Amino acid sequence: MDIGQAVAVKERDVIAIEAIEGTAEMIKRAGTLCKRGNWTLVKVAKRNQDMRFDVPCVGTDTISENGCRCLVVEAGKVIIIDKPETLALADKLGIAIVGRQ
Repeated sequence: MDIGQAVAVKERDVIAIEAIEGTAEMIKRAGTLCKRGNWTLVKVAKRNQDMRFDVPCVGTDTISENGCRCLVVEAGKVIIIDKPETLALADKLGIAIVGRQ
């Protein structure tokens, strides 16, 4: 629908969609709206994303104790910042990270 780079879902229900506030604020909102946790964050490039100006990325700021249990990133498009630290934090918090085309 070309409306954002991230979406939070649980059992096929959309919890939150990223808007102008950015991914971090959307994650906080999703954690507030889904107090039971165990939701999935999907981060992708938008359909006609101009990668020169706005590259989708995730990092330690994306990984937090907010109920998210799985992070799905678009392989080859989403950059993982500080990858070793981000993966270590995800492991510590029990968050699976999946790359998907």
